[in-house]
Amino acid sequence: MTYTPYEIIGRDRPSRWLVTCDHAANTVPDFVGGGSLGLSETDMHRHIAYDVGAAGLTRALAEALDAPAIMSNFSRLVIDPNRGEDDPTLLMKLYDGTIIPANRHADAQECEARLNACYRPYHAALADLAARQPDTVILSVHSFTPQLKGRPPRPWQVGVLFAADERLTTPLIARLEQEGDLCVGANQPYGGHLPGDAIERHAIEHGRLNALIELRNDLIGEEAAQRAWAARLAPILQAALADTNL
Repeated sequence: MTYTPYEIIGRDRPSRWLVTCDHAANTVPDFVGGGSLGLSETDMHRHIAYDVGAAGLTRALAEALDAPAIMSNFSRLVIDPNRGEDDPTLLMKLYDGTIIPANRHADAQECEARLNACYRPYHAALADLAARQPDTVILSVHSFTPQLKGRPPRPWQVGVLFAADERLTTPLIARLEQEGDLCVGANQPYGGHLPGDAIERHAIEHGRLNALIELRNDLIGEEAAQRAWAARLAPILQAALADTNL
């Protein structure tokens, strides 16, 4: 079977939303280490390999918003599609205290091969979807681990990340905070600006409304929880978009 580095859901759905999931899968294609990064099964199911629960949440949100979605089909440890091509963390050799054996001696030639096989086709498909109509709104779905090794626990249930364009994220954060029972992180647990990342490349550079939303992964580990969060978030997202008057 031919390997495809991404999956598109609901390509012909009419919504102006486009839901993306850069870290949807922990797949290691056969052409990378024979299908293994040299990590244990346990490590490959941790947050270091992909965004736990994000794929299911993406599917459910795309359905709730009647929107198309695109999800990566390669582990972030193969190559990270949410990094610029010149980012030093594009191909990680150490992550959250874990050495990645198949990446330890990866050279520029290996990186280029992974860019051509995985990263660039994913971004080409994302660009095509984003251009399908003039008023596309990009919603990037991610998840985060409750605690990194040696770091304090993260209190947020949901984070909203932003950089140069806050037109959608400002009303979105306000709407989430109005819920009353959520600990909402503004640019938490990370800052929202990485030069050359997927939002900059497909939204900011084109003037498209955008938001990157992070869910704590212990809250979305099961399909029922993913669907429940999607059902809760979809009307909040629609209301925040309406608040922009754009």
